[in-house]
Amino acid sequence: MIDCKAGDSIDYRVTWLEMDKRPDYDWPHQPVAHDGALIRAIDPPWWWFLSLYDAVGRDYAWTDKHKMPRDALQAWIQDPAVAIYTLMGKGWPQGFFMLDSREAGVCELAYFGLVPEAVGTGQGTWLLKTAVLTGWSLPGTRKMTVNTCTLDHPRALAQYQRMGFSPVSTEVRSTVLESDHVFLQPLL
Repeated sequence: MIDCKAGDSIDYRVTWLEMDKRPDYDWPHQPVAHDGALIRAIDPPWWWFLSLYDAVGRDYAWTDKHKMPRDALQAWIQDPAVAIYTLMGKGWPQGFFMLDSREAGVCELAYFGLVPEAVGTGQGTWLLKTAVLTGWSLPGTRKMTVNTCTLDHPRALAQYQRMGFSPVSTEVRSTVLESDHVFLQPLL
């Protein structure tokens, strides 16, 4: 575990991954103990997106979208080529994924994750397979992309690879933390 404080400057590794053909797995069944619903947002407001973003990403130092101008954020999440799906269970959001198909032929899995209370419940694999197959079901998709970094959940990179993504490049980046964080894996 790496304990970092607000104001610390840290270096971390970003990995970009791609998938150039639809995986051969079938649409998954929801985990037995989960009776939730996957709901696509239509013209969501920026504050709603940021609430999901924060609920999933607060432990992983997701802060970039808070720096985006509100009108640009609103235009992005309401673009017809961008889709946000929320996993609802027990009356509250348990996770979400975002597909961005604005680039011809490419579907980016722009965001994916579960809230901390849903991690370890078996829903992650189901939701990720559903996100991947939803991306491949969009007309014109010839490639899917995703990126993750060492600030994310320690199993993120391996999970994307299990779903069929292959690493294509890495880069070291730096950031200044806005709040205290404990990271569960080496950052470089």
